[in-house]
Order: sequence, then C-alpha cells, then structure tokens
Amino acid sequence: MELRQLEYFIAVAEESHFTRAARRLHVAQSGLSATIRALEKELGAPLFRRSTRQVRLTGAGEALLVEARRTVAAAGAGRAAVAAVQGLVRGSLALGSLQCLHSLHLPALLHDFVTAYPGVDVRLQHGGSTELIEHVRTGRLDLAFVAKPARCPDELRMTPLGTEALVLACAPDHPLAGRASVGLTELAADRFVDFHPGWGTRDLADTVLAEAGVHRKVPLEVTDVHSLLELVSFGLGVALVPENFSHKTAEARFIPLSGEVPAWETVSVTTEAPSAATAALRERIGDHSA
Repeated sequence: MELRQLEYFIAVAEESHFTRAARRLHVAQSGLSATIRALEKELGAPLFRRSTRQVRLTGAGEALLVEARRTVAAAGAGRAAVAAVQGLVRGSLALGSLQCLHSLHLPALLHDFVTAYPGVDVRLQHGGSTELIEHVRTGRLDLAFVAKPARCPDELRMTPLGTEALVLACAPDHPLAGRASVGLTELAADRFVDFHPGWGTRDLADTVLAEAGVHRKVPLEVTDVHSLLELVSFGLGVALVPENFSHKTAEARFIPLSGEVPAWETVSVTTEAPSAATAALRERIGDHSA
C-alpha cells in the first residue's frame, strides 16, 4: 500500500465523486480510478459503492478512511519534523473555527503566522463545534477553535481561550426588552432562533434551558450569526447568545440572564502530538487573545 494510493482514496471519499477528486488532485480520472481499483484489489474488498452521480463509502471504506487520514497526517508530520530540525517549518496547516471568535483575533493571528512561516500552506474552514472536533480527531484538521464540549475525546488536547456570559437577544419591542435581567423560565412561551444542533451556542442554549425546565421551540435555524441577529431584530424569535454578539448590531436588545447560568467558553483543540506548524501557531495564540 502506497501513500499516494491513500491520498487518492481520501480525495474520492471527501468529494464523493471521481471527477471532482481527480480535478482536486490535478490527475487524470482514468489514473485515479486505476489507483483505487488497485487499492481495492490489494485489500480484497470494495471501498466505494459507485453510481452515475456519486460514490459512497462501503463499510470497509469507512474503516480505512480513519486510518488513511492518520497515516497521511503522520507522513506529513514526519516531513515537517525533519524540516523543523533544519530550522524550517513547512508543510500544511488545516484549521477550523467558529464564525465569531471573540476570545481570539484570528485574522491577526493568521497574518502573524504566515508572515513568520511562508513555507506553510494554511487552510481555514468554519463549522459547528461538534463537526470541527471530529475533524481534528480523524486528522482532517490540525487545530480547531471551538466551544468547550461537555466531553473532549481522550486523544485530543483542549486549551482554554476565553469565557463570557450568555445573554438574551430579542427585538426592541419584545415585552422583555426593557428589563435589567431575565430569568430563563420567563422564556418558556417564546419562539427561538438558533443555529443547528452541533453548533456550540445551540448546544449550550439547549442545555441551560433544559436544566431550567424550559422546553423551547426552535422553528428558525440558521448557519451564520448575522442572519440569526436579523431574524431576532425583526421579532421572529429570541436567542441565547454569547455577550460579544451585542457588538454586531444595534437593532436587537441584549439582556443579562439572572440566576446561575453556565458561561460560554471557547477552547482550542489539537491532537496530543501536534505537527511543528500546529505547535508554532499555538505558541502565538496568547499574543492575539482578546
């Protein structure tokens, strides 16, 4: 089994399409298909279910994908380690982040890093905390900035970034808009706007409301902060959000929550043995914390 075969396999698995994978790898589709067939023959099992529109992983393919990512990542880490001994930091750095990361000025951090290490190819993607943590665990990401999970996988390392209060966001004409503080039980009759399950703020809001005995309705689910706040501003629902969201709009009202309410916490997540590039970035985080 060759490293190139695993890299091709990962590309097809992630793209769910041979043509897109070939385009991504800058290789001929016929060569890519032949490589995958050779890998399947060597392993003695089909790795994909093929159709005219897309391909899907078989059970064997799903099992291989986890190990393939780890193997390719380890090979990259090995190259980076040799470069580090020579005083160089090279390779790639795949990062994940929440959309709004108030505890860290991410653009400034990345500018500092790419200036210091121009030989590193940096990639960034946004997503929900659960998804991003899983990507770090399986090797698709080197580091992620996420909401603190209830439980972090044993093989990952979690480092605190910041803590802030959770507040109620509502429309200016909402009955609670003029209050100095609001209790969670007062929100039982409200409609909510929120992110999808698996996003950090959604999971925290679900938890604190359930613990307060509030069984809420979330008819409006979004994937970006500005859409959430705009829907709230027009009175289509309320939301529980980190306090820093109040800096993004003057249209909504933001009210402190009364009682014992868990704080919104953000962390960075990496593997226990990060690459040289990941370690170099992590060393700079403190210089750009809010």
